[in-house]
Amino acid sequence: MALSPFSPSLSIFSLLNSSNNLNSTSITPLFITNRRPSIIVSSSNSNSNSSVTSDGLSSKDKKLLLEQYGFDPNELLSQSSTTKTKRRKGVVEKKGREDKVPQEEPKPPRTTHKLLQVLAGKARRKQLLSPKGMDVRPMMEVVKGAAFDILQVAGGCPASLRPGRWLDLYSGTGSVGIEAISRGCSEAHFVEMDPWVISEVLKPNLEWTGFLEASVIHPVRVETFLERADKIVGENGSFDYISVTPPYTAVDYGLLMGQIASSALVGENTFIVVEYPLRTDMLDSCGCLVKVSDRRFGRTHLAIYGPKWAQKKRKSDKSILPRTARKVPLSTDSKHNSLTVT
Repeated sequence: MALSPFSPSLSIFSLLNSSNNLNSTSITPLFITNRRPSIIVSSSNSNSNSSVTSDGLSSKDKKLLLEQYGFDPNELLSQSSTTKTKRRKGVVEKKGREDKVPQEEPKPPRTTHKLLQVLAGKARRKQLLSPKGMDVRPMMEVVKGAAFDILQVAGGCPASLRPGRWLDLYSGTGSVGIEAISRGCSEAHFVEMDPWVISEVLKPNLEWTGFLEASVIHPVRVETFLERADKIVGENGSFDYISVTPPYTAVDYGLLMGQIASSALVGENTFIVVEYPLRTDMLDSCGCLVKVSDRRFGRTHLAIYGPKWAQKKRKSDKSILPRTARKVPLSTDSKHNSLTVT
C-alpha cells in the first residue's frame, strides 16, 4: 500500500519480513509525523495461531511492533478500541431510532355532563348524564318532545302513552326509553354495544330516575339483536314502540328498516320512531305499517310509522254543486240589471 507523507519533515522506515515474530507478515513503510507519530500497517496473514484483527495483525504483533519504535502499546490500543466502541454504539443507536415505531398519543379519559332531562311524566325535569364529545349523539329534546306528542295523539291519548313495551335501538344515554317509561310504558329494552356508555351513562340514568327494575339492557350490536329477534321476543310478542336513532353515517337506512320490518319485533299495532339526516329517502311504509308523520327539524328529520288506524284522516273533498243558472245582481240601484250565469 503506497502512502503520501503528511509533511516534508517525515522519516521513512522500512521493516523487514520476520517469520518468527510476525508470522510471515509483510509490513509496508511507516510514516511518522513530528507532532504525533502514527503507524499505518498493511499485511497479509497466512496460517496464524494468534487472533487477527480487522487490519490483518494480531494484538501480540501490534504490541511488539509498537514497542520496537518506542511507543506505549497500551495507550495507543486503548484509544483505538474506544473509538471503535463509540462508532459501534452510534450505529446501534441510529438503527434503534429507525426501527422505533412512534407511539400514538393516549386518548383523554371520557367524561360526562348533565345536559339532558326528562320532559314529562313521572320523572319530569330529572337531569340525565350524557358523554362529552361526539361519540354518542342523543336525540335533541325538541325532536324527542315532538315525537312523543305525535305518538300520544296517534294512540288516542294526548295526555300520555298507551301502556306497552318500548324498544330503544342505539339507545346511548337511554333518554328516549326513559322518557317512554316516564310517560306510561310498562317496560323498556335498551340496545347499546359500548360497555363504557352502559356502565357510566345508561345504567346511572336508569338508577337516578328509578326505572332500573322496569328496564332490560342488551349489550350487543343492533344487527346481532335483530338476528336474534325471534328468541328475544319469545312469549311476550312484538313491541308496542320502537325507536331508531343510529349514528347517521354508520348505517344504511334502507337495509336497516328492511331488517326491522321483517323481524318479529314489529306487530300490526307497533309504532316506529326513526330519526334520520337530511337527503335520506325514507319509504312511505315499513312492512305492514304506514308513515303516520314526517317532520323536519333543521338538518334532522323525524319519521313515524304506525298502523293504518292511526293515520290522520284526510279531509274529504268538498262536493261540487251542480252548475245551475243563477242571477248575479250587478247593481243594487236597478232591479232590471242582472246577469244570468250558467
